[in-house]
Amino acid sequence: MSISVSNISMLYDHQKALNNVSFDIKEGEIVGFLGPNGAGKSTMMKILTTYLPPSEGKASVNDFDIQSDPTQVQKSVGYLPEHNPLYLDMYVREYLLFNAKVYKIKKSRIEEIIKLTGLTPEANKKINQLSKGYRQRVGLACALLHDPKVLILDEPTTGLDPNQLVEIRELIKSVGKEKTVFLSTHIMQEVEAMCDRVIIINKGEIVADKNLNEMIDQTDQMVEVEFDYRLEEAFLLKLPNVTSVKNVSGFCYQIIFDTKKDMRPAVFDFAHDNELKILQLSRKNKDLESLFIELTQPKKDSNTK
Repeated sequence: MSISVSNISMLYDHQKALNNVSFDIKEGEIVGFLGPNGAGKSTMMKILTTYLPPSEGKASVNDFDIQSDPTQVQKSVGYLPEHNPLYLDMYVREYLLFNAKVYKIKKSRIEEIIKLTGLTPEANKKINQLSKGYRQRVGLACALLHDPKVLILDEPTTGLDPNQLVEIRELIKSVGKEKTVFLSTHIMQEVEAMCDRVIIINKGEIVADKNLNEMIDQTDQMVEVEFDYRLEEAFLLKLPNVTSVKNVSGFCYQIIFDTKKDMRPAVFDFAHDNELKILQLSRKNKDLESLFIELTQPKKDSNTK
């Protein structure tokens, strides 16, 4: 197992950042780690890279225990933290050479990594002259320099423009063909484009852990309908197989059905029986973003009006 986490908890003073978290990641998987701000994503990644010791529980990376064998963990992990720590006054090659000496790596590896990460056009520049996208490439190059078996990337696409997003995404996908990748991001499209599996964490606890296709291909079905008249949501809740109804805007409603059967005819019949006109009617599968919101948004107090 590339990464194994068992009952990890983390306390900051009296606040629990992680609460009894467990998961395993197999070799060669690209796993997206999602959660709202403050959910515990960065804390988990810092624990796996031995920057922080957990308050409770055990974890291993490439079968090396994070607490009893931290040096071996560090040797087998490439880590790109959220705030990419670079020496801005150094040249790209100079910075990579500095890190290569730390890992006792041959100089020839530097040129391999420069080519792999697409840094060749910028290799002779100082890091402070680089765009955000190329700085991220330098961070990835440094993380890959010692040829780790596992890559841990914390928000690797934060602050990038659309073109840079595509470039870094393709780079991560390419690297993921040979390595295990564990990455966090707030950009759902990036997860859908890169990841095999998704783990969602909320308030320090795992709330979902599934193969991406399984997570998106839910039995639940979403139907959006716009009537010519505003209705009380309670009326729509009388439809068969309904799990929830939401007034999106004006006379437009989002109805979730717990069935694979196409429920648009039932909505049409409902409108006909109640002398309503349908202005638009469409069926949608739940996407990752809607599932994420459903699993992580605060629950409304039933007493709140």
